[in-house]
Formats: sequence, structure tokens, C-alpha cells
Amino acid sequence: MAACLQLIILKEDSLCTGTMLTILVFLLMLFLSSPPVSSSPLAKDQSVCARTFCGAGRECVSTDRGEPVCRCLQQCDVTEHWVCGSNGRSYRNHCELHRDACITQTKIHLEHRGHCLEKPAEMDVSPIVCFLSDRDWLRERVIQWIQEEVESDNTTSNDSANHLMQTYFKMYDNGDSELDSQEFLSFLKHNETALNLTYSNALEANMLLSLSLRSLCVDALIELSDENADWKLSLTEFINCLTPTYHPYERKCALEDEVFEDGAETRMECNKCVCACGNWVCTALTCSGEHQEQDVKEGAEEEEMTEEEWSRRVAELNALQSDSPH
Repeated sequence: MAACLQLIILKEDSLCTGTMLTILVFLLMLFLSSPPVSSSPLAKDQSVCARTFCGAGRECVSTDRGEPVCRCLQQCDVTEHWVCGSNGRSYRNHCELHRDACITQTKIHLEHRGHCLEKPAEMDVSPIVCFLSDRDWLRERVIQWIQEEVESDNTTSNDSANHLMQTYFKMYDNGDSELDSQEFLSFLKHNETALNLTYSNALEANMLLSLSLRSLCVDALIELSDENADWKLSLTEFINCLTPTYHPYERKCALEDEVFEDGAETRMECNKCVCACGNWVCTALTCSGEHQEQDVKEGAEEEEMTEEEWSRRVAELNALQSDSPH
């Protein structure tokens, strides 16, 4: 009986051992057939981003939900192959250029290889112009001076003011019964002390500029009451110009179906144009450099304009002016 019991126990131990071995073999095969599990985010990103393409300066990473997403590169390699971007900045290599474009969310393309060349500072040259405020200030000073002369004679009637202006008109008229800009300037110069013709501290420091501005404002005054547009004033036009109650319509500047107020600015190639007293006044610089290069790129080879051609261009611009009631 004891021998039988011992035989049964041995068989059970053999059965258990065999079962254990079978389970271990199964677990080993299962482990070997499973892909390696890595806790590295890089390995995870490579798996998720296998089919995701990001543009230059970007890289693909995995979100917490395991979805691919593109972001700007954290860093580029330190290889030095300097390039110049279209924004005027130099970059160590192409990667840095594209990375900066990604971070700043701007379009930056390769301008040329190597460091960017320093460009000389551009001078913003403006034309000398007589604005409406300058013209009106000069007109008010002349009117005030005439009124003071009339009052000094103990007469305040309009006839007395007209008689005084007629006297000055005859004094500076060269005999053609009209005052041009030079004769009007002589009229102002003769009475410069009484008129106290100073415009600003800056202009006082440059008498040439002051005289240029005064000449332009005289032209603006003549245009104010020049009814027949001959750039000369008859006696009637001269009196109207210096009569306080005379308020003609004000002209404004027009360009491409738009109306611009006094002081507005625009550009014709490299030249600045300013709206002054209803006219576009432009500088007359010779355009070169980037403007010339742009013309060549567009295949429009344009010869340098002569002074006559430039004046015609400005005249065409002013031909677009539109009159507006004051």
C-alpha cells in the first residue's frame, strides 16, 4: 500500500513539473515574439511620425495622445555655412534660417550665400514745399500789415485799403499792369521788417531755405487768386488776394481716383512727392540701385529721365488734381 501511494505522488510531481515547463516555454515564446518596448520619447516619436513630413526648420513630435504634430526645431547643428536671409540677417546655416522663419512666423528666403552686406543708410529726402498753413500765415501777415498802415492814417474804410494796395501795385509793376512772382517778392522784401517774415527757428538758421520757401509761398498766393491761370496777378486779382473776406475754393491733390489732403505723401520710384496747396511736389533724384535692379529683373530697361521728362511726369501727376469747395 505504501509503495502504491509513493508511486502516485511521483506521478503527480512529474505532471506538475511538465505543466510548469510548458507554461514557461509559452511565456518565453510570447516575450520573444513581442516588439521591444522602449520608454524613450524619441523612439516613440519616430514610430508615430514615420509618415508625417514637416517643412524646413520644423520637426515632428508626438503629443500626449500619441498624435504627430510639427513644431519648430529646438536647435540646429553648429556647422558654419553662412547664408544671408531676405530679411537682411546673417545665419550660420540654412537650418538656422528656416528655424528663425518658423519661430517668427515670417517668410524668409535665401538671398545669397555668405554674410549679409551692410547697406548704407537711406536718406529720406523730402521736397521743399509751401503747405497751406505756410501760405495762409504769409497772407495773414501781409493783410495785417496793410490794415495797420491804413489805421496809422486814421482811415479804416475798404476804399483806403484798396487805394493803398493800388499804390503798392503800381510801385512794383514793371509796366505790364500785372505782378509776377518776382515782383510780388520785391513787394514783400521792401516791407520785410514790417511783415516780420520769420517762419521758424530752423528756417532762420538757413536763409537759403527760408528764401526758397518764401518764393514757393508767393507762387501759392498768386495761384490763390489767379483767375486766368497765367501765374500773374492783375490789380483786381492782387486786391482779392490780400482782402480778408476773399475765400476761394481750396484745391486738393488727386491720384488714381483718390483725393488727398494737404501734407499727404506718395512715391514715384525713389522720389518722394508731397501734396502742397493742391499740387504734388516731388524731388528729382536719379533713381538707381535697388530700383534699377528691379527694372532689370522685370525686363523693363528704362533710360535715365531728363529734367524735361521728369517735369512732364510731375505735370501729368498734377493734371489729375480735383477741385474741392473750401
